Amino acid sequence: MYFVTGTDTDCGKTLVSAALLTAAAEQLPGCRNTLGIKPLASGCRLTASGLRNPDAELLMAHASCALPYHRVNPLAFEPAIAPHIAAARSGVDINPEAILALLDRDAMDAADFCLLEGAGGWCLPLGQGRFMPELVQALELPVILVVGMKLGCLNHAMLTQEAIKADGLRIAGWVANRVDAHMACFEENLQTLREVMDSPCLGVIPHLTDADPKAAAACLDLSLLK
Repeated sequence: MYFVTGTDTDCGKTLVSAALLTAAAEQLPGCRNTLGIKPLASGCRLTASGLRNPDAELLMAHASCALPYHRVNPLAFEPAIAPHIAAARSGVDINPEAILALLDRDAMDAADFCLLEGAGGWCLPLGQGRFMPELVQALELPVILVVGMKLGCLNHAMLTQEAIKADGLRIAGWVANRVDAHMACFEENLQTLREVMDSPCLGVIPHLTDADPKAAAACLDLSLLK
């Protein structure tokens, strides 16, 4: 079981999470049941079946465990704003204990490969002085870090790595996702990341115009997971 976080918003966490689910089924021996959970999501659309988030739906589409939507994304908010602000406007408490109580632990434990995808970056506020890392600490999950390859990614990646370590958690691996097709000195930046990151690079995903998780999965090597 892993927690997927990113260097910042729009770094490609969901694409990589869906790719990880696909790669796990293809690469890990005996991996038949895969499950992706999006505990908290804002920017959801209202449907006849309730609020739906495209990130959660993508995880569902690439996982083999079929769960009802509310068990994949138990906390969904319509405004595309910071989740703690959306939750406060809705009168909903999203502290770590509240999130834990809504997770389907039985399904998570039963899966051969399970991941929880965070929202935003590592230090996501949950309101009232609480933060998302507290949830990861409670679950004692290793972290997979998605590095959005663009100008500034070196600083973001190193700061995120230090924050995760300071929270007493370990990074099982990181993925370079080329969000900026025109990033200058891409290879040099990638090499610098290989030198400064403490965990293995699980793969380098090129800029994908259609964000296809199967194409991204072909770029990953999950045998490198620590």
